[in-house]
Amino acid sequence: MPNHQGSLDRVFHALADPSRRDIVQRLVRGPASVSELARPLEMSLPAVLQHLQVLESSGLVVSEKVGRVRTCRIESAVLRTAEGWLTAQRTDWERRLDRLDDVVARHATEELTTGGEDRR
Repeated sequence: MPNHQGSLDRVFHALADPSRRDIVQRLVRGPASVSELARPLEMSLPAVLQHLQVLESSGLVVSEKVGRVRTCRIESAVLRTAEGWLTAQRTDWERRLDRLDDVVARHATEELTTGGEDRR
């Protein structure tokens, strides 16, 4: 992906909507026609098509029309890119929390050894 940050922005924008997340969850199980994707959603077919446009423009979903049937599938590489970014963020925050835990533990130990005296 040439513009990595812009791509992630579009992916997370697409995933911000619960209906689009439902569509992605369904497509993770395998390809589906637009009508199959629309069936469980409580919205009009044109609204579903708008959601699919957002998902396609983010790169998360690709579709193909054969005859009168448009079939959609998930683009795994794009989903893995978003997952990789989230994993990196989680790892960074875990490191930060570990450092904070160390600081708190050192502070607690100092409090115990000095009796809580103010050393200013």
